[in-house]
Amino acid sequence: MKVTIFGSGYVGLVSGACLADVGNDVVCVDIDEDKIRRLNGGEVPIFEPGLDQLIKRNKEANRLAFTTDLAAGVAHGLFQFIAVGTPPDEDGSADLQYVLSVAASIGEHMNEYKVIIDKSTVPVGTADRVRNRVKEVLAGRGMSGLEFDVVSNPEFLKEGDAIDDFMKPDRIVVGTDNPRTTELLRALYGPFNRNHDRLIAMDIRSAELTKYAANAMLATKISFMNELANIAEKVGADIEHVRIGIGSDPRIGYHFIYPGIGYGGSCFPKDVQALERSAREHGYPTRILEAVETVNYRQKEILFDKINGHFNGDLAGRTIALWGLSFKPNTDDMREAPSRVLMEALWKAGARVQAHDPAAMEETARIYGERDDLLLCDSPEAALQGADALAVATEWKVFRSPDFERIRQALKEPVIFDGRNLYDPLLLKRSGLVHYSIGRPR
Repeated sequence: MKVTIFGSGYVGLVSGACLADVGNDVVCVDIDEDKIRRLNGGEVPIFEPGLDQLIKRNKEANRLAFTTDLAAGVAHGLFQFIAVGTPPDEDGSADLQYVLSVAASIGEHMNEYKVIIDKSTVPVGTADRVRNRVKEVLAGRGMSGLEFDVVSNPEFLKEGDAIDDFMKPDRIVVGTDNPRTTELLRALYGPFNRNHDRLIAMDIRSAELTKYAANAMLATKISFMNELANIAEKVGADIEHVRIGIGSDPRIGYHFIYPGIGYGGSCFPKDVQALERSAREHGYPTRILEAVETVNYRQKEILFDKINGHFNGDLAGRTIALWGLSFKPNTDDMREAPSRVLMEALWKAGARVQAHDPAAMEETARIYGERDDLLLCDSPEAALQGADALAVATEWKVFRSPDFERIRQALKEPVIFDGRNLYDPLLLKRSGLVHYSIGRPR
């Protein structure tokens, strides 16, 4: 099948490469000439495990191509995926200018039936706006009778596991208002749907809401667990014991109940805000979502509070080693990362940061540039040298079982601020290290 994907960001690249890998003829279109030049030169502009090899394999097989030619992209595919960004506007609502711009481009260049698929995360009602924009442009061309369908097909890709999520989905949500398009999408997704039927067909607005509902639910679990962790510290309980106790209940489960220093990334913060804004526009106050956001914002400050408290508010001139910069492991994504809140608070207090991350060093340098109070180190061990203390902000595997004796010897003070509860408090105590964690007594 011939597929066109507008947008060569995270969702577009993963979707395009995976669809090509099962034999489809895929063209990815982007207006960013530098990005397309890099992709055609074999450089993948994002970090996602396995994606570079997947793209290389399918480019060499002539199943995957990259272009800036909008007209050629529209002409190519029966399926026209819209996978561009929907950044938050100033009021928290999703900015749909890029989605609607693609819709206009499709309407401007299409000359035959197309299935236009909203893959971007968009608020309820976006499919109607896309349909209207395409109709307006077709009418301006004198082609009002040209047939097309609009589909909502939200993505459920976890950064760091996106290829497996696409290849082995737990569900494929398709929102349509035409049985014909349901069957076309069922055929397109057939290679990923062979074991048992994972395709869930529904109306378009329900599909649009499903994406936001999923991310809001997961964000709520995280904030609720962090709220419990803060209570546990106050009452002298151990949140890790509590986590195991409640996770064993199958109605709750163990997913997304790990206490820490808050969620970040491109999805949860933006989508919770967008859903909250959408509800307000319809006259409904979202008390739970407001609380989820408030708890998460406060949780990102917890690690700094622990560091500042340990040093009695005297951080000026001190150096803090920081392990982890990306918002989660297996990605270089720094958007809304808790590490940024921590670093910026440390700098404001006059401290210096020596940081290491397996993937996000280049992105950190891009965001902050050169500054005297930030040193990006080639290894976790290098970040420790001359530091007053160690803080852990991201649960990369390489940080999970370090040489604690080496850490103790390298630090000026033998103290670790464990923002992800990676370490056993008793083990660290035996190693001569002071250990601060989340929701556990010291």
